[in-house]
Amino acid sequence: MFLYQWHELNRSWMAPLTYGADAAARMFSAPGSWLSSLPGAQRAAAGYDLLYRIGKDYEKPAFGIHEITVEGLSIPVVKRTVLEKPFCRLLRFKRYHDQADGLAGMKDDPTVLIVAPLSGHHATLLRDTVATMLQDHKVFVTDWVDARMVPREDGSFSLDDYVAYIEEFIRHIGADNLHVVSVCQPTVPVLAAVSLMAARGEPTPRSLVMMGGPIDTRQSPTSVNNLAMRRPYWWFETNVIHTVPVNYPGRGRRVYPGFLQYLGFVAMNPERHATSHWDYYRDLVRGDLSSAESHRKFYDEYNAVLDMPAEYYLDCIRVVFQDHLLPRGMWDVAGERVRPAAITDTPLLAIEGELDDISGLGQTRAVLDLCEGVDAADKQYYMVPGAGHYGIFSGRRWRTQVYPVLRDFIAANEPAPAPVATRKHASKKAAPKSGTRTAAGPKSPTRTAKRQGR
Repeated sequence: MFLYQWHELNRSWMAPLTYGADAAARMFSAPGSWLSSLPGAQRAAAGYDLLYRIGKDYEKPAFGIHEITVEGLSIPVVKRTVLEKPFCRLLRFKRYHDQADGLAGMKDDPTVLIVAPLSGHHATLLRDTVATMLQDHKVFVTDWVDARMVPREDGSFSLDDYVAYIEEFIRHIGADNLHVVSVCQPTVPVLAAVSLMAARGEPTPRSLVMMGGPIDTRQSPTSVNNLAMRRPYWWFETNVIHTVPVNYPGRGRRVYPGFLQYLGFVAMNPERHATSHWDYYRDLVRGDLSSAESHRKFYDEYNAVLDMPAEYYLDCIRVVFQDHLLPRGMWDVAGERVRPAAITDTPLLAIEGELDDISGLGQTRAVLDLCEGVDAADKQYYMVPGAGHYGIFSGRRWRTQVYPVLRDFIAANEPAPAPVATRKHASKKAAPKSGTRTAAGPKSPTRTAKRQGR
């Protein structure tokens, strides 16, 4: 199996062409260049620019979150690595304030761990999620490492290891005052991690938010689910697992290459991507630089993919998509049975997009039925009208419809504040009232008693 090696060789051959296309695009568009004054120069520049973007390499983008705006004030934000493991870095986006009252208010904000998906794209795909949540929360994020950059000496990485990572991150931050938000793929290992911790009698997070994830892929199966079901397990192991070439730190490691995952993404909607690139060319010709920049920003993120460890990828195929072990109650992680019913005092919020073509409607909602030990009053469901998969965590619908629901759910499951007279500082602000909301139920007396008895 030399597909990865051929891909790298082809990338090397294409490099001079893409660099040349970039240079030509600049020469035909630069104001000081005599080529820019030739007839048809703008079309030539647009064509070369499009060729460059189709052929270029896309590295991992930066989060680029350096400040947020809260009540008209700019709040500086610094990204820090608080825990580093071979396949993941736990990041903290720390906010700073130069006013004592503002700083005290931020210290009272809920702590949230956002678990980003390890499914082909980098954690920066959740940039909008992180930036929005920083307005009202202390935010930690899982930043998964491209498997081709992890030396073989660091060992393998399976779905069991993923669950163990999540457990360690929760313990490191502190479960008693932590809310966990899992987006897409990690809903499965996050549910497993919290279930195992609950079964052992360990503290569990104050709340769990599950967004667009494959908890039970038997519900409303999508084209992604059908692909995993049409092919036997051995087909995936034989045809999509390849070895990292020698020009990367992870040389010799078996992975599911990012470029194959990318081809799969594009194959789901080829017409849409072709139309988008044609529109980009036309925007450049017309001089619509704003629309062209929006295209660049989207595809700079969309085209940046990472390799997944073979063991982890194949585990997901078997456990999640083919055998449905979690909803059937038959999943063992490192010898321990995953029993979501063991969770008793962690409220749940399930969020789904009405038009999600990756995790179909009902797949995430299944978590509410699996967690039988959680009081009905502590379970909440929100279906986002008109939203696709990405719309539930990025873009206008996320900010105006989804986030208010998520924010209020987390706030409802925070400890009751001390009386104002006994607090050093009053609360920094009231909760915003804009956006579509579904009310979180009142705190369950049963859950409150359980937490006090810890």
